[in-house]
Amino acid sequence: MKPTKKPKNSCFSSGPCAKRPGWTIEALKDTPVGRSHRSKIGKAKLKEVIDRTRAILGVPAEYKIGIVPASDTGAVEMAMWSLLGERGVDALAWESFGSGWVSDIQKQLKLEDVRVFKAAYGEIPNLSEVDTDRDVIFTWNGTTSGAKVPNGDWIKDNRKGLTICDATSAVFAMELPWNKLDVVTYSWQKVMGGEAAHGIIILSPRAVQRLESYTPSWPMPKIFLMTKGGKLIDGIFVGETINTPSMLCVEDALDGLKWAEKLGGLQALIERSNENLSTLAKWVDRTPWIDFLAKNADIRSNTSVCFKIIDKWYLSLSEEEQAEKAKQLASILEKEGVAYDIGAYRDAPPGLRIWAGATVEKSDLEILTTWLDWAFSEIKEQAQAA
Repeated sequence: MKPTKKPKNSCFSSGPCAKRPGWTIEALKDTPVGRSHRSKIGKAKLKEVIDRTRAILGVPAEYKIGIVPASDTGAVEMAMWSLLGERGVDALAWESFGSGWVSDIQKQLKLEDVRVFKAAYGEIPNLSEVDTDRDVIFTWNGTTSGAKVPNGDWIKDNRKGLTICDATSAVFAMELPWNKLDVVTYSWQKVMGGEAAHGIIILSPRAVQRLESYTPSWPMPKIFLMTKGGKLIDGIFVGETINTPSMLCVEDALDGLKWAEKLGGLQALIERSNENLSTLAKWVDRTPWIDFLAKNADIRSNTSVCFKIIDKWYLSLSEEEQAEKAKQLASILEKEGVAYDIGAYRDAPPGLRIWAGATVEKSDLEILTTWLDWAFSEIKEQAQAA
């Protein structure tokens, strides 16, 4: 039977992600619109984002937190262009974004001493083969594959290289071992449901030391510069941004951080994401036509949860027909106003990707699963009757 109840919030996109429960435009009423980000109030708002971020995530006091342009992509590129080249690099890729960083390292920076560790969508490389005496760049959570690293145990405490971690769909939903990470990047529009175009870069003392002691051989764009005269530009890490930020986005980021504090901080956010994943796992257990793309539960994402269709009828179709049916499934639910943007990423295997981060309500996911079952049944029956 076609379900009658719909989710209160039908936004299940993996970025930009659902706003926090109860969010309205009224949350932005205190934005200092028309004011310079360099004004007293502008700098205070930016610094407040940094301070609240440090407190919620438990970022060590000696680590630097900066707001940078161009979302998580800008933050990762800033780290790569500023830090890499001093020693060999181990680059890990098991989905599209990690593959993008590999491509930039090889084709744009054109580094010669690069080892690439790849794995298929839904899997991760053999982490025991990674040498953390070299620089290492990896995604903590593969947003487009639903597979994450299980922990940071594979990273040596006494490593000689730097670890550069793209944590955009992991931070605020997974435990990050700060002592294992030298650069962490993310964007506001993922787990916290903030607005896009701004990134965060977090630097360990070891990363700062590299910045101040090493000069890359290539020209550096202005928006990537974090040092001047061989010293870190400290202003970046107290709210004096490199370029002009949107104060509306800043206000929205503050709203999300304040909501997280009221919930109970980082552990409450992680628990919400874990409960959401558990809700989806229970659905998979009782549903014969669907399965996780990441079969190993130890590496399964609790934010960007990716699925593959395993029904025998579906698997009998050609690859092109499978892709078409998966898109049709997502399209039906969008037309019904039940779920928006749940199709698999364009480079990933055909299937579904459902965001389960902390801003998503478990009750909405429970309702969504009933619609998924109905929509797949409709598609299958129509195809078999044709």
